[in-house]
Amino acid sequence: MMVVTKESLIGEILDAEVETAQFFFEIGMHCLGCPSARGESIEQACAVHGTDADALVKKINDYLASKK
Repeated sequence: MMVVTKESLIGEILDAEVETAQFFFEIGMHCLGCPSARGESIEQACAVHGTDADALVKKINDYLASKK
């Protein structure tokens, strides 16, 4: 199972589990297909969108853990 951190790249997360896109959409990140977004870390994306990176990491990890 993948474990996501604030340093995890968005593109790698989406490649591993496309359904995680919903959590990025929730913070207003709708440009997931653009190269710059895919190369951003969660921490960088949250800084740009004014959201809590730790909260997003927790949501994604909780979701991934539920998929077992």
